[in-house]
Amino acid sequence: MTAIITVANQKGGVGKTTTAINLSAALAHRGKRTLLIDLDPQANSTIAFYDTGEIATSMFDVLSDSRVTLAAVIKPTKDPLLFLGPGRLALAKLEQVLAGQFDAPFKLKDAITPVLKDYDYVILDTPPSLGILTVNALVASTHLLVPIQAAYFAIEGTDDLLETYERIRARPNPALKVLGVVITLFDRRTNISKDTHGQIRSVFGEVLFKTKITKNVRLEESPAYKETILTFAPKSPGAVEYKKLAGEVIQRVEENRATHHAEDAA
Repeated sequence: MTAIITVANQKGGVGKTTTAINLSAALAHRGKRTLLIDLDPQANSTIAFYDTGEIATSMFDVLSDSRVTLAAVIKPTKDPLLFLGPGRLALAKLEQVLAGQFDAPFKLKDAITPVLKDYDYVILDTPPSLGILTVNALVASTHLLVPIQAAYFAIEGTDDLLETYERIRARPNPALKVLGVVITLFDRRTNISKDTHGQIRSVFGEVLFKTKITKNVRLEESPAYKETILTFAPKSPGAVEYKKLAGEVIQRVEENRATHHAEDAA
């Protein structure tokens, strides 16, 4: 069964896209055939691999036109196990395009289903909002991963995200689970980061991943060279940390599957 993981936080600047890109690369590095889908109108996950002029059709076309299949827009990357469902600025218009359509929240789920057999993991990079794109991602997903910056007010706004998560679980996707919360942009030198880490742990407890993603200039530089951190600076702290995070993600997904099978058997 393919794990479909939404990476979401409606607060911007928390390393959401960096996490989506490099977690996807780290999963591929571990031998998992992985599809990264860019649902953010800023299209930063896409720009990390391709120039905008190279993208003829995108996730906007898939979600707005039933004649365009996801398989038709998926593009390869330099990693033979990592693939991209590209985004474009046009995604910002999707809310208007889908307005009034009764199946609007299910567009992505319907699009993903035919290709699931081809991938072990699908990672969904979402916009910093709780609009139709994020709702589509949560409806289509098996898991939610929340990146939170190690800074004051970091937890502010997560209540809205978790409320949306509960609403999705209540109706369209009862199988959705919180996979975990990952601390990003962690600065070991500052007391603020250390204090915030303690605060986040007190709120989320065991849901918090052990791996923290530290502030790292290499992580910021790698997209400019159309590379992930794993190829741009494979020995950097960022590369090491995302590989560790991928290990934790795989472990949690497999534990969730085992629990689900045990519940079904009972």
